[in-house]
Amino acid sequence: MAETTPKEAPNGFSGYYPSSHPNLIQVDRSPKAFASGAVSLVSLPAGAHFAYIENASPTAVRRYTSVQSSIDTHIELNDDLVYCNHSCVPSVVFDMTKLEVRVVNNRPLKKGEPLTFFYPSTEWEMAQPFDCSCGAPDNQCKGRISGAKNMREDDLRQYWLNEHIEKLLRNGTVP
Repeated sequence: MAETTPKEAPNGFSGYYPSSHPNLIQVDRSPKAFASGAVSLVSLPAGAHFAYIENASPTAVRRYTSVQSSIDTHIELNDDLVYCNHSCVPSVVFDMTKLEVRVVNNRPLKKGEPLTFFYPSTEWEMAQPFDCSCGAPDNQCKGRISGAKNMREDDLRQYWLNEHIEKLLRNGTVP
């Protein structure tokens, strides 16, 4: 039987629902808005598979909870992966072509580490831009996060980027 815990459902409704990845993800809940997060329950080497994106559904509306999956589509994750927050020094990547979450290539993932990804790696334009507070060391924090469209290309090239972001960079105008 899947673990059932009290949680705020990804769609914003409170209640009980089964943990989607009970052996991989712990959701740390916060009473503050946008402060809940996902933590890894496992240690994995750099580049390793973490989870497949399996419970997603297409959405016609770009939202703060959606993930851009191609040039013109977004999905709702509908599971605990929605609690993976942004960081300018991410621990995982969301590969929307393979519908897979992987550990970043430049370092391993440690048990107890927050599960974070670089939002502009999937998002051309954010539905809800924000001022980053990731706490990245040595001035690595990019500050205002509003999507890849609004970032300098040399800053973006420091990260793994999804194919649709690469295509938009080739076709779009970036600073």
